[in-house]
Amino acid sequence: MTKYVIRATQWLKSRIEEGGRDDRGDISITTIIIWVAATAGALAIAGTIAVVIARYNTSLSGV
Repeated sequence: MTKYVIRATQWLKSRIEEGGRDDRGDISITTIIIWVAATAGALAIAGTIAVVIARYNTSLSGV
């Protein structure tokens, strides 16, 4: 049992010392989906604001 604990400890220590050197910087599919959804939401909100301003521009000019 202690043999496995020592091996696990050595493996963990080596991973910590590496500091994630094998990180290739790949972007996950989840990240892409979140970015696309956020961009689409921002465009939808901006489009809605533009339509409302264009439609009620004459009414807002007297304010």
